[in-house]
Amino acid sequence: MSQDANCIFCKIVAGQIPSRKVYEDDDIFAFHDIAPWAPVHILLIPKRHIVSMAHVQPEDEALIGRMLGLAPKLALQEGARPYPEGGFRIVTNTGKEGGQEVHHLHFHVMGGPRPWLRG
Repeated sequence: MSQDANCIFCKIVAGQIPSRKVYEDDDIFAFHDIAPWAPVHILLIPKRHIVSMAHVQPEDEALIGRMLGLAPKLALQEGARPYPEGGFRIVTNTGKEGGQEVHHLHFHVMGGPRPWLRG
């Protein structure tokens, strides 16, 4: 599995930096955001270091599909109310102009009653 020794998310996956884990399997790791914008705010990341959505390759499509399919389950598990009254948001930032701060692909999964701090 490819890792970047300087990447904070790779360090979280490796257990070098603590996190409040929500989910883990062989390929995916999810944890609570340390500065949540919403009552439910988790980050869903591939364990393998993929820099951004701009770096996703055809061989990554199944992984990205699994991540997006997992997002609703985790949102509900962590307290988002069900559709249609409730719901959640999935956001990924790509590159500097897209607002990406950590250069390891990640999906923000946010939900819960409004108003939210941001988002």
